[in-house]
Amino acid sequence: MAEYLYDTKIPKERIAVLIGKDGITKKHIESATKIKLKIDSKEGDVFLEGENALGLYSAREVVKAIGRGFNPDIALLLLKPDYMFEMINTLDYVKSKNHMIRLKGRVIGAEGQSRKTIESLTETYISVYGKTIGIIGFSENVTIAKKAVESLLSGSPHSSVYKWLEKRRSDMKRKDLEIK
Repeated sequence: MAEYLYDTKIPKERIAVLIGKDGITKKHIESATKIKLKIDSKEGDVFLEGENALGLYSAREVVKAIGRGFNPDIALLLLKPDYMFEMINTLDYVKSKNHMIRLKGRVIGAEGQSRKTIESLTETYISVYGKTIGIIGFSENVTIAKKAVESLLSGSPHSSVYKWLEKRRSDMKRKDLEIK
């Protein structure tokens, strides 16, 4: 049987979150995916190995999501079918550090309101962490949320983005009703 290996780096301050209290998060990832995690907490390196390619992919996505600021309970949703993780690099949209802070602020909004609105209209979870914005949810919803976030990063007014999201949401609801 082939052995699959993958290594990645996550921010050192996220290592404790990845491991969890008494190692519970690490154990949960390992048992759900049949993949062994070896964690170097001094360097932030995470080594994944096992014989199941799909398990390795799933474990890698969960580790990346936790590394990008997601709560482990949300990151573990990636073990379910139809859930996906998408990451947007804010460096693709900025010209300076001040500009990055402003753009992240546009996505988060006053008291987190913009982020909450996008999350509720798309039924996704969004994490703004470091230089990235992560999105977790059902595939179709993540695609819509990503387009909304990219529109905000590109300078579209919040009202236009929300209007577009509300239209997408009603289109999806209509489609769901037609299927039933």
